[in-house]
Amino acid sequence: MDAAARIRAGQGDVVLFAITPPRRSTAAERLPEIARATLDRLEPLDLDGLVLYDIDDESDRNPAERPFPFSPTVDPSDFRAAHLGSWQRPAVVYRAIGKHDRDSMRAWFAAQDPGRTLTVLVGASSSDTVAPVTLAEAQQLRAEVNPDLLLGGVAIPERHSRREDEHLRMLAKQQAGCRFFVSQVVYDVNATKNLVSDYFYECESQGVAPVPIVFTFSVCGSMKTLEFLRWLGVDVPRWIENDLRHSANPLRASLEQAASAATEIADFCRSLGVPFGLNVESVSIRREEIEASVALAARLTPLVRPA
Repeated sequence: MDAAARIRAGQGDVVLFAITPPRRSTAAERLPEIARATLDRLEPLDLDGLVLYDIDDESDRNPAERPFPFSPTVDPSDFRAAHLGSWQRPAVVYRAIGKHDRDSMRAWFAAQDPGRTLTVLVGASSSDTVAPVTLAEAQQLRAEVNPDLLLGGVAIPERHSRREDEHLRMLAKQQAGCRFFVSQVVYDVNATKNLVSDYFYECESQGVAPVPIVFTFSVCGSMKTLEFLRWLGVDVPRWIENDLRHSANPLRASLEQAASAATEIADFCRSLGVPFGLNVESVSIRREEIEASVALAARLTPLVRPA
């Protein structure tokens, strides 16, 4: 079964690979070349689906200077339709609802094939942001226009560490139609296990079955990338920063840390009976980091599909 079939069945055991579409400033003639290179890299991997991020500025969430300047990207759905047509498995297409009005959201929902597309709706990056459509409105619109389109939500362990209510947010999203969750990139294993535990026992208390949680992992090859992760709100434990800062090969050290974290979280989910999947995020333009992300995906696949 592919990712869509597994999630419909309430199962996890999915392996996904996440990319960001090219920048809008990219020359049009280069887009097919970038797409071909991406698919060539992914072809050897035993993936259940692809994730296409919808990138927003997020400067309203964090007033600090962005370590990497924001550059708008091609719409993920447009990039997929125009350049990833040969990808035969499902794609999880993110929609940052702050970038879309009600009419465009309605049209997009109506156009999606539920057998090929899943979606994760991402709310405004700040509570102070006034979006054309709220997350709740977008969730309801999906239910009205295309109820068979699998809906996912974002799960953020760091927010749970600060507010201790992320599991309740997840259950509210589940009640609004979410059939799976995708986490923010994971570096803090304890925060992630706390969220999974609280979510599982709250589901048990309410008599609700937990839905699959897909945990995201990434490699970090430089201190500037680490700085950017922190700007995005990712908690990177000090010991990991120290290891990367003092390693002769930070990229290799980061890959090993991600593999270790994924193993611990997979074991923990299995011990509780929480369905899970793994997602490897590749958003860097550096060849070394892209290749390390592919290597990480190959490394993590046996955690989901043990021999």
